[in-house]
Amino acid sequence: MFEAVVYLLCMFTSALCAWLLMASYRRNRQALLLWSSLCFGLLFLNSLLVFFDIVVLPNVDLAFLRLATSLVAVFVLLYGFIWEID
Repeated sequence: MFEAVVYLLCMFTSALCAWLLMASYRRNRQALLLWSSLCFGLLFLNSLLVFFDIVVLPNVDLAFLRLATSLVAVFVLLYGFIWEID
């Protein structure tokens, strides 16, 4: 039960970060804010998959999807760091 609360808190924290970064991007139009918000959106999806993998569907292995979403999230942020820095 306690681990489910921790997973949900991580998921909501990632969603809040993505939302705040996107709101800041809409005001300032800086590309790095966009890439960061996309990264945190993907980390939200990763946290959602962790919650479903461990708590909701313990008999189903979602490890590949979890690893894929975290890898894509890191690549999105890395792309933003490398190509969008002025």
